[in-house]
Amino acid sequence: MNAVFKTLKEVLMRGGVRGLAGPILIVMILSMMVLPLPPFLLDILFTFNIALAIMVLMVAMNTTRPLDFAVFPSVLLISTLLRLSLNVASTRVVLLQGHTGPGAAGKVIESFGQFLVGGNYAVGIVVFVILVVINFVVITKGAGRIAEVGARFTLDAMPGKQMAIDADLNAGLIGEDVARKRRAEVSQEADFYGAMDGASKFVRGDAVAGIIIMLINVVGGLVVGVLQHNLDLATAARNYTLLTVGDGLVAQIPALVISTAAGMVVSRVSSEDNIGQQLVKQLINSPQVILMTAVIIGMLGVIPGMPHFVFLLLAGALGWFAFVLLQVAKKEEEAKNKPAATTVAPIQEAAEASWEDVAQVDVLGLEVGYRLIALVDKAQDGDLLRRIKGIRKKFTQDMGFLPPAVHIRDNLDLHPTAYRITLKGAEIGSGEAFAHMFLAINPGSVSGTLPGTPTKDPAFGLPAVWVDANMRDQAQAMGYTVVDAGTVVATHISHLIHLHAAELLGRQELQQLLDHLAKIAPKLADDLIPKLLPLATVQKVLQNLLDEGMHIRDMRTILETLVEHAPQVQDANVLTAIVRVALGPAIVQQFYPSAQELQVIGMDKELEYVLGQALQAGGSAIEPGLANTLLREARAAAEAQEKLGLPTVLLVPGGIRDLLARFLKRALPQLKVISHEEVPGFKTIRVTSMVGGRA
Repeated sequence: MNAVFKTLKEVLMRGGVRGLAGPILIVMILSMMVLPLPPFLLDILFTFNIALAIMVLMVAMNTTRPLDFAVFPSVLLISTLLRLSLNVASTRVVLLQGHTGPGAAGKVIESFGQFLVGGNYAVGIVVFVILVVINFVVITKGAGRIAEVGARFTLDAMPGKQMAIDADLNAGLIGEDVARKRRAEVSQEADFYGAMDGASKFVRGDAVAGIIIMLINVVGGLVVGVLQHNLDLATAARNYTLLTVGDGLVAQIPALVISTAAGMVVSRVSSEDNIGQQLVKQLINSPQVILMTAVIIGMLGVIPGMPHFVFLLLAGALGWFAFVLLQVAKKEEEAKNKPAATTVAPIQEAAEASWEDVAQVDVLGLEVGYRLIALVDKAQDGDLLRRIKGIRKKFTQDMGFLPPAVHIRDNLDLHPTAYRITLKGAEIGSGEAFAHMFLAINPGSVSGTLPGTPTKDPAFGLPAVWVDANMRDQAQAMGYTVVDAGTVVATHISHLIHLHAAELLGRQELQQLLDHLAKIAPKLADDLIPKLLPLATVQKVLQNLLDEGMHIRDMRTILETLVEHAPQVQDANVLTAIVRVALGPAIVQQFYPSAQELQVIGMDKELEYVLGQALQAGGSAIEPGLANTLLREARAAAEAQEKLGLPTVLLVPGGIRDLLARFLKRALPQLKVISHEEVPGFKTIRVTSMVGGRA
């Protein structure tokens, strides 16, 4: 007993009274199957069932996407259970009290049996069967099929949607919290359609149970009325059949409403508008369509033998409605095309040239063709500016300094759909994008081809195709990663600024970084610059780190290391190697986030010795024959490592790391070179591939 009270207490503490609402409701519904209910209470419960069905239908019509009503499968199950419980409770009352007359099971059942079918039980049976057939064969079966197909296509599209979320996250368009929320929504969407597919089976079973319960009630009522209450067959048939029909109708009408709501939820396409707004916008918002309908109805109305008045009345009403819509559209067009009031500015004498006329080259620039202006124009719902702000914020968080702003301008010399990205006035990337279209990127596991314009993803070179907006869902279902034009440009910019991070760290950016650091550790920068090292040397060290893909977020460690070694060493490259050793754990974690064992590419001892001797002899370049051999062996080792699904990291002695990193960067940018000194002592090393020998 104490355990029961303890469990109840925990439930109340976690969810309050609301946490008990669900279990209490289920217990009450199940108790109706066992406990006898008076007719008045049955009236209340049947009325509540009807109200619940209407409420569910209204909520379903006002949702903008299926996940807004994610609890619907559970509501569907509970409402089905409620109807079956009411059927059991009303059957008990009908069989016990049916001999007293049509009002034996309450006023609601009597009204449905008398008023809706005129007291004719034959008509009632026909209406009941028709309602069951509509619910079972048409609505429920169709909604179940849509839910089944929706679940399958949603599951097929999950990888593509997840990759699109990861692309937005990497491009800085969204934060980690938003990405986590969107991943959860993708998973919930698949769960929702799967649950709807299962819940529709309950509704179909409810329709079958309704027919069986009706037959049992009619036969059982005749037996009870004739044998137990000595009624004649006609009176027993009338009383019990009318009660049974009323009971069936009062249960099947809410069932029909709930099934309709289920069909609306699973058959609608996600949009910012609810179903009512979509109907107005897409069905009756076109005056041409309404006018053609009015003409056709009018032509049918003048055919001899047709009901002229009704057809011509409806045709006239539709024609008037089309005329009103045409007038409204005409006024809106006139208001849009009305020229704005302009004033003629007085002609001013040209000013003399000055230093203000000298145009500085933008550090980062984006030039777009005129058809892509919509991407950066807020008036045309362009959100590229917002995306670029997100990219700069994400870059700042990842790399440790604030990059220059991206200056955007249109360029009429470019192709209308082309864009290019510049760094200090020089082009570092270009591409083509189509506003209002989507780029379907093939990640390598798609299930088919798409009609459209074949191309390549400008950022990573993956095969892709530009498709119309109406092909987006189909492309996602086939496994493509689908992104809009703004995301394509934003991802390209994000990729390039990470590649050119070292060039973006100018003197001004470094000084701003040091000023920001002075608020946290004021003595560090003062002790280093300019007492021990000039600003240019510190800048070169940081650029060396960025050039090899390292972030500089740990400025405290970097500056402390420079302060410690600057009195003995002034060379920026040597200082970079020392700083890399201090940052060793962060460097290793970048390539092996959580691994205790580092699976790396090793180098043959003899080859290491040859390279070390070349450096000791004062050489800064590798002999051509040795260079070709080294490049060939490194490429083979990197490919073998990629086939194993492991990071392409080459581990070499610290004395030759800098030489190899500079040599391999252009030919094999994916191959990262680290030294033995940079590996923390608590990590273990396993060589899985070898340059110049066998692992």
